[in-house]
Amino acid sequence: MARVYNFSAGPAVLPEPVLQAAADEMLDYQGTGMSVCEMSHRSSAFQDIIDDAEASIRKLMGIPDNYKVLFLQGGDSLIFATTFINLATNGKADYIVTGNWSKKALKEAQILGDPKVLASGEDKNFSEIPDLTNLDVRPDASYVYICENETVHGNRIWTLPDTKGVPLVADQSSMFLSEPVDVARYGMIHAGVQKNVGPAGVQIVIVREDLIPDDLPGVPTMLRFKTQVDKGSLYDTPNCFGIYMCDKVFHWIESQGGLEGMKAKNEEKATLLYDYLDNSDLFQPTVRPGSRSIMNVPFVTGDKDLDAEFVAEATKNGLVSLKGHRSVGGMRASIYNAMPLEGVQKLVAFMKDFELAHKA
Repeated sequence: MARVYNFSAGPAVLPEPVLQAAADEMLDYQGTGMSVCEMSHRSSAFQDIIDDAEASIRKLMGIPDNYKVLFLQGGDSLIFATTFINLATNGKADYIVTGNWSKKALKEAQILGDPKVLASGEDKNFSEIPDLTNLDVRPDASYVYICENETVHGNRIWTLPDTKGVPLVADQSSMFLSEPVDVARYGMIHAGVQKNVGPAGVQIVIVREDLIPDDLPGVPTMLRFKTQVDKGSLYDTPNCFGIYMCDKVFHWIESQGGLEGMKAKNEEKATLLYDYLDNSDLFQPTVRPGSRSIMNVPFVTGDKDLDAEFVAEATKNGLVSLKGHRSVGGMRASIYNAMPLEGVQKLVAFMKDFELAHKA
């Protein structure tokens, strides 16, 4: 069966050369006589893999030496809590709420301490980023938290807020490694890899070392960043195969021109899709210009039955996983790094045909 164009928000499409390389090594990784899936995380072969993964992502992103890189498990849903536990040592952190994932991060902080909402776009159904100028940041806040690209609602913070000296923490999951980023502007970046980087099961954390507390009395060992820092992400058995796949994707991105190359490709795909949506009589984008993600593009027809028909027909035509998130409805095309331009071109062509067939 031919491969489909997979517009899933995650787990998402991966580069075909990476999948093929992994398939070629599935039974015998570089002469070890075993798969990475079977390999001890204490072996020299796996140590080489994780060392190369860290070196590769440091090179790609230009990560300063005073930042630690961790390959963790538990996903965003755990990191929301561990971020507060590790960084909000005085129990205070400020949050900007721009969609589903920043709301979930806030919810975890509310369980654990005293978070403050600085701004929210919920009153406009997260169709645009709220005003982030002159925020009332508490001077004693441990950090200001953002979800820089909201996967569900398809919006994006394009101008980072002035946090008035308070460290900025960003969930970059659905935009991670899609463009260059100045890591030094953040106290911490975290990202689930299942969108742009690898299979589900790895959470990459890039955190400035001075923000990591030496001791957290009463906090379980595995919830402390320092535990994994001290052991090079190998305190317990990590997601070995996931890290191996991430490393292959890091090298693939480098071969595509690095993050500058990815940015150019991603902007071309997004421009093609948004240009069509902005001129369509049937489909409408749900996020206003200036707040739009170039990774996740939600859109609707205004008729739930027609939306369902579109998704079903698209699936028959090899354009899969276009159904919008259950909390939003409509459709959503996630056009991550590994989605080729041809996939977006075929999607737009199908949308044009569908629109023509349903013209009143």
